[in-house]
Amino acid sequence: MTDASDGAFSAFLDAIEAGDPYYLVCPESHGSIPPQQLCPECHSRDLSKTPLSESGEIETYTVVSVPAPRFSDDSPYVTAIADFGPVTLTGHLRGVDPDAVEIGQTVRLAVGSADGERFVAFEQPE
Repeated sequence: MTDASDGAFSAFLDAIEAGDPYYLVCPESHGSIPPQQLCPECHSRDLSKTPLSESGEIETYTVVSVPAPRFSDDSPYVTAIADFGPVTLTGHLRGVDPDAVEIGQTVRLAVGSADGERFVAFEQPE
């Protein structure tokens, strides 16, 4: 079943692919990523799109050796949480040897897909 939040997240992924990523910010300057309909901190419904940096730094990560079936061809792979300033994002780190990943490593925002479903991904900056 599809709802309005699916469309908002899809638009967010479209913006990443177009090189124009954004996050949502409330009047109190709390940042969040779509598909929020209200600020998770102050509950304001007055959210506006604000440009988001295309690069961030890995805060933490885990190496996945026993993946969900849709990611079985990628195993082992890294799922990371990266700091993009006002927001943190969780994504699949692509194109990096899991043994070479480090806290503080710079990553670039990207979009991945598996079984026809898109998701937030990270890559090494060019």
